[in-house]
Amino acid sequence: MSPTTRGSLLAALALALVGSLVAAADLVEGYPLSTGQAIRYALAGAVLLVIARGRLPRLDRREALGLVALAATGLVLFNLFVIEGVRETDPATVGVIVGCVPVVLAIAGPLLEKRPLSGRVIVAAVVVAAGAAGVQWAGGGITPAGLLLALGALGCEAAFSLLAVPHLKRLGALAVSTYACLFAVPMLAVWSLLAEGPSLPVPDAEQAAALAYLAVGVTVLGFVSWYTAVGLLGVDRAGLFSGVLPVSALVFSAALGVAELTPGRLAAVAVVALGVTLGVRGAAPALEDSSTPRLRTSPSGA
Repeated sequence: MSPTTRGSLLAALALALVGSLVAAADLVEGYPLSTGQAIRYALAGAVLLVIARGRLPRLDRREALGLVALAATGLVLFNLFVIEGVRETDPATVGVIVGCVPVVLAIAGPLLEKRPLSGRVIVAAVVVAAGAAGVQWAGGGITPAGLLLALGALGCEAAFSLLAVPHLKRLGALAVSTYACLFAVPMLAVWSLLAEGPSLPVPDAEQAAALAYLAVGVTVLGFVSWYTAVGLLGVDRAGLFSGVLPVSALVFSAALGVAELTPGRLAAVAVVALGVTLGVRGAAPALEDSSTPRLRTSPSGA
């Protein structure tokens, strides 16, 4: 299997898993969000440590600061901005704005890595973002505060990938995923303490099952798959698969009977597929360096 094919499959898997959040969201709706997120990432970090057999590369100061920033933006602030944005404005509108992340990654990724921009990838990213907007657009409005919060969420979503890129070559996807989860836990614990107080509600059986799925399925498998894909494809091409997220969410929502597969949405799914296909074609720069000893990055940790 070529690196491009493997990276594409892993990126699609990662974003499909994130889209499946819809299936678990209803089960944890009654549980405090910040507390649930803290539990999710604590459990995910523990599982990732087991997969890594307790051996992680030691971080230097620059790596530690970079991964703390990744956890603060891509995991903690992203959730905060989305939650507050949804309170301010239509949720679908927030989703449309955050869905522009392929365009951000197509431009910012090469610039940060000091390599030429790819016109084909940028065009493909615009096509993917347009298709993703068509999948989730519901004709809602937006307030100025909602716009700012949605843009903040967009920036944090991009930071989740961009801040990982400088560290993937040496550390690998498994270590980056593990450190991101572990660094996020104390931040989420503080958020939980401020929002919910010192109490720790015991989740019921359904909530516990949903939190376990979010930790193991979405976070452990999703994060390692995503960062492995970024290493294989480059962040700009991997970013095109962000369009899979609303498609996956639509499929799960339709299966749950809370969304309809209209002809317009199916056409938008085809646009997403067209954009991804256009952008992924051709060779992509790989971040992996086989000469550098590091942890293996397969989802199984083998």
